[in-house]
Amino acid sequence: MSLIRRSNVFDPFSLDLFDPFDGFPFGSGSNSGGGGSLFPSFPRTSSETAAFAGARIDWKETPEAHVFKADVPGLKKEEVKVEVEDGNVLQISGERNKEQEEKSDTWHRVERSSGKFLRRFRLPENAKAEQIKASMENGVLTVTVPKEEAKKPEVKSIQISG
Repeated sequence: MSLIRRSNVFDPFSLDLFDPFDGFPFGSGSNSGGGGSLFPSFPRTSSETAAFAGARIDWKETPEAHVFKADVPGLKKEEVKVEVEDGNVLQISGERNKEQEEKSDTWHRVERSSGKFLRRFRLPENAKAEQIKASMENGVLTVTVPKEEAKKPEVKSIQISG
């Protein structure tokens, strides 16, 4: 079971996914031990859960734009999707395929995650969602969301008589 929660109370724009059962032997999280024997009716998920919300993303705001940078090593641009939902939710998703296993291979360690990932960010009102640009270089996805210019208050000079 995954619930939507805010990863930081000071960041009202982040929509990270949270698994409250992560780490329990009967939970769906990637750190779950055992085979779910305490509660066999709970569905077990594959290692995809670990990668699902695992893409690390930085978000900075410049005077001109909101810039998102995501580490997606080993992925091609065709394997990553950048979408806008409901006009103000930026969604970055993709899938890293599992390496083919040969019958003769002996694995000593498996640390690289495979599976789907998905991250969502609620864009602020000043974002120009229709002008988003995305590029990928050296395993880093950069999404640039231009901002509307801040309206400067109009100052009107008034002559003082007298």
